[in-house]
Amino acid sequence: MVVMARLSRPERPDPVFDEEDLPYEEEIMRNQFSVKCWLRYIEFKQGAPKPRLNQLYERALKLLPCSYKLWYRYLKARRAQVKHRCVTDPAYEDVNNCHERAFVFMHKMPRLWLDYCQFLMDQGRVTHTRRTFDRALRALPITQHSRIWPLYLRFLRSHPLPETAVRGYRRFLKLSPESAEEYIEYLKSSDRLDEAAQRLATVVNDERFVSKAGKSNYQLWHELCDLISQNPDKVQSLNVDAIIRGGLTRFTDQLGKLWCSLADYYIRSGHFEKARDVYEEAIRTVMTVRDFTQVFDSYAQFEESMIAAKMETSSELGREEEDDVDLELRLARFEQLISRRPLLLNSVLLRQNPHHVHEWHKRVALHQGRPREIINTYTEAVQTVDPFKATGKPHTLWVAFAKFYEDNGQLDDARIILEKATKVSFKQVDDLASVWCECGELELRHENYDQALRLLRKATALPARRAEYFDGSEPVQNRVYKSLKVWSMLADLEESLGTFQSTKAVYDRILDLRIATPQIVINYAMFLEEHKYFEESFKAYERGISLFKWPNVSDIWSTYLTKFIARYGGRKLERARDLFEQALDGCPPKYAKTLYLLYAQLEEEWGLARHAMAVYERATRAVEPAQQYDMFNIYIKRAAEVYGVTHTRGIYQKAIEVLSDEHAREMCLRFADMECKLGEIDRARAIYSFCSQICDPRTTGAFWQTWKDFEVRHGNEDTIREMLRIRRSVQATYNTQVNFMASQMLKVSGSATGTVSDLAPGQSGMDDMKLLEQRAEQLAAEAERDQPSRAQNKILFVRSDASREELAELAQQANPEEIELGEDEDEDEMDLEPNEVRLEQQSVPAAVFGSLKED
Repeated sequence: MVVMARLSRPERPDPVFDEEDLPYEEEIMRNQFSVKCWLRYIEFKQGAPKPRLNQLYERALKLLPCSYKLWYRYLKARRAQVKHRCVTDPAYEDVNNCHERAFVFMHKMPRLWLDYCQFLMDQGRVTHTRRTFDRALRALPITQHSRIWPLYLRFLRSHPLPETAVRGYRRFLKLSPESAEEYIEYLKSSDRLDEAAQRLATVVNDERFVSKAGKSNYQLWHELCDLISQNPDKVQSLNVDAIIRGGLTRFTDQLGKLWCSLADYYIRSGHFEKARDVYEEAIRTVMTVRDFTQVFDSYAQFEESMIAAKMETSSELGREEEDDVDLELRLARFEQLISRRPLLLNSVLLRQNPHHVHEWHKRVALHQGRPREIINTYTEAVQTVDPFKATGKPHTLWVAFAKFYEDNGQLDDARIILEKATKVSFKQVDDLASVWCECGELELRHENYDQALRLLRKATALPARRAEYFDGSEPVQNRVYKSLKVWSMLADLEESLGTFQSTKAVYDRILDLRIATPQIVINYAMFLEEHKYFEESFKAYERGISLFKWPNVSDIWSTYLTKFIARYGGRKLERARDLFEQALDGCPPKYAKTLYLLYAQLEEEWGLARHAMAVYERATRAVEPAQQYDMFNIYIKRAAEVYGVTHTRGIYQKAIEVLSDEHAREMCLRFADMECKLGEIDRARAIYSFCSQICDPRTTGAFWQTWKDFEVRHGNEDTIREMLRIRRSVQATYNTQVNFMASQMLKVSGSATGTVSDLAPGQSGMDDMKLLEQRAEQLAAEAERDQPSRAQNKILFVRSDASREELAELAQQANPEEIELGEDEDEDEMDLEPNEVRLEQQSVPAAVFGSLKED
């Protein structure tokens, strides 16, 4: 049989050698098991006919059947030979057989399996290809399966064979479970949604699963919800309601979408009533406004679509009475939903913070016109709000609750509510005090005055256990007796309804508890004064003064001193002085001015003038720097009225020493003007000369103009020259002060808040000193342009080329009051004896004598 088979097998033709092949053949004969020799020979024969090249490969593989290099090149060459042929050509079968022979020895080589499988895929042989993939997976170790599966899955997806692909994917997921998303996508594309939902649910429940696409667990859950809610007829194996409700407990920050998915599932399933129940449950449980908005909008859209569908169905089939009733019911339900929106939104906010007082008030306002709902809301509010966690003032709920009953004529119920409110453990004492005050106001509104007094006296009664006002460890009921709000209302009621003794006792109790304010003290004193208890009122002032320090005691002192002076005038002068000294002891400069003026007025009217002047002098030192100028003005005016103008010289001198340059300049001008009026020209000139040291000619032109007018009226050529010399000296002094110069230039240019660089906009890189020099040159040029106008006014003293005659003529014209001394008088003075003195008489102005002048 073997012989017969050999005889029936066609004999291979003997190899034909060319002369060029002989060296390679000889080398192979010497090294027939060398792969390199065979590869060199094959490389040399690449241009040979395909049968001869294939024969050479077969000779080599016969000797070296386990050479991967030879098999890889051989198979690659055989595939290339049939690449452009039809897949039905018998040559394809020969190439397939060649691959099969190769896998006898090369079954562990994944590259050869991949090439073979790709070759079979190109031939379109589905079953053979699938079986070859399976053989490859069985032949290769599991560590190399990852190289086969991508091509295998691409082969499965390329043919409309979902069952085969599903089975293949299931096998693949055992190797790579993290690729479940790819399988799910394939199931969706092949419309196998039930299994896709199952796989997706498994993935979502697996906490160790990591998405290759970078999706979070919530995103996968949201995909699952969309899948099962939008395809209720295709997803039958999962409990959709349980899955989505499970997501509601896990993803509390995305409740809106999950509730909408659950409702959408029931809508698509045709269970409309169940969907409506889901929407109602959602809007009653969501905690954020965003989730509420999503659910409510979806709910409203659902109701609108139901109404539209009902109207369309009725128009197509013809209306019946039953359809009209159903349509009206749907419209009424939709209108009720829209009208409930503000109340539902308020419920969401209260679920977020049930202790938000303002939201409870808004909820009551939403129930306007429905008393039963208002009462229920107030009851729920006062039971829910914890005073220690409340946002806002919790006592306002109790007060508003009682006011509601009062407005409806149920006073007994209102009193019960307020009585319960007084027993609530509020966080702040002020809350409980407000409740007690509301109790009193309720009785006052209904003219139950005695009851109002009894309530407030009860509120202010000493508790069994006293506590400090700010002691948070004690309940507010033990601390309310120190509440000034309750005491103030009780004092007002006692003044209006009680007796003098009861009112006085209330005020004394307030002072004893040390809870009074300056206004309370003043009210107490005014009350005593109204009842002619003047000394008692003064004692009340003194008690108040002992309770407070500056600046809180300022109003008490002002009122006390004013009332004391009005009462006694000069009858108790020493006592009044002691009070003023006591008030001024430790008085801040901010509040000293009023007291000093009041003190000085007392001395002027009832005391001594020198005491008044001493008070004014103390005031100039005690007040704030900003008030010193006004104080000096008052001091000077009063001194002139009392002692005469000459007595003010020392005051002027001190003011000039103490005040700032700006105010000192004004004082100098006024001082010099006074000396001029008194005929003291030399004194006035000395004052001008002294003041010139603080007057920059570029910024205080008014001063220099005043001095110039003074010299024109009262001076001569020498005094004017001296004035001009001083002006040049002062200007030179200020020019050397760079910072002052820069600030003054900025002031002149109208840029008070700028810097030196602002002098030349756009030239920020220029040196600052250069800018100052440019500005100085500009000012000098402006001064030169001003000279012609001065020449027209006959002011020629600054001209260096003016003749002596012109100067004398100008001095004579500009000095009409100068005393002319003739030559005869000079001769007479020369003839006088050394001991003889010529005296002249001149009238003294009446202002010099002040109040000492004769009638």
